[in-house]
Amino acid sequence: MTLHYGIIGCGMMGQEHIKNIQLLTDTKVAAIYEPDPEMRAIATGLAPDAVMVDALDDLLAIADLDCLVIVSPNHVHVDQLEQISAKCDLPILVEKPLYTDAGDAARVRAIGENHAAPIWVAMEYRYMPPIAALLDRVDASTGGVKMLTIREHRFAFLPKVGDWNRFNAQSGGTLVEKCCHFFDLMRLVTKSDPVRVMASAGQEVNHLDEVYGGETSDIWDCGYVIVDFANGMRAMLELSMFAEGAEYQEHVSAIGPEGKIECFVPGPGRFWPVELGAAPVSKLVISPRNPKGPQTEMIPVDEKLLDAGDHNGSTFYQHEGFQRVVLGQQEPEVTLADGAWAVAIGLAAQESATTGQAVTL
Repeated sequence: MTLHYGIIGCGMMGQEHIKNIQLLTDTKVAAIYEPDPEMRAIATGLAPDAVMVDALDDLLAIADLDCLVIVSPNHVHVDQLEQISAKCDLPILVEKPLYTDAGDAARVRAIGENHAAPIWVAMEYRYMPPIAALLDRVDASTGGVKMLTIREHRFAFLPKVGDWNRFNAQSGGTLVEKCCHFFDLMRLVTKSDPVRVMASAGQEVNHLDEVYGGETSDIWDCGYVIVDFANGMRAMLELSMFAEGAEYQEHVSAIGPEGKIECFVPGPGRFWPVELGAAPVSKLVISPRNPKGPQTEMIPVDEKLLDAGDHNGSTFYQHEGFQRVVLGQQEPEVTLADGAWAVAIGLAAQESATTGQAVTL
């Protein structure tokens, strides 16, 4: 059986989804809705057999679709989910962040109650091979996590269609748009929900003089976030979006009474300077307290997967799981509730950084 996918949005991330769907067996990108002419032309090149439509309703009218993938700008996700749910019950993979405004949380809950088919929220970072390895071994390596630190040192926000990612109102803010992945990982590792969020963040280097439609970009490029969880655990995020010269982009570190486990993830290979030779390879380091001695394991990722996107192969592994969901072989691994919690932490962090006060959830 070949699964027919409908794609909603074909900017940079939509193109990555198309490439990874095409790496799966028994799948076909059958229809695409992308209103931007340039992105639509690129999508046509990637999936020449797909039907191109001019509106979301036209996509939903195609009878033989088996599932949908929403990869549109952040601020339209909820509207599109409601529009889809009103017309059909197809399984959906919806990109993060699930929503951008606290007022949309109730709408998301209603969608979950009314949509009969499964909905999976795209949290690619769970599926990066080095992070997946850390998640698999974190309890055994630490004896139970007490401290979790996530550091991302990376490049600035890339250009997007209509410059939507340059403004908090459309993106949800950096700590939502960029960081909801990390707050999802925090909940996954701590096995608990947050109770308090403290943050300090701002716009220090990037986008300071960028003006779009007469409005100056207000998106932040760095910050710290501390999250306290109901079970007493705590976690911290450190973000810098002007550190693209670093060897590794993400560093996740979990520590417990028996030791420490950490993973290192390189950024997109296409940004690595060719004059420096081969791009860095992901690695996992386990450092027990007794006997002392770090144990390093390199975690290479298939070149085909690296070439199909900027997320260390994770989009492919995520789509393997979603394919099983569409076939009725498993439930979504990232639920609407998971996606909503990740946004709630990000919005609380935005508020805390703005007011200088801790936010209770």
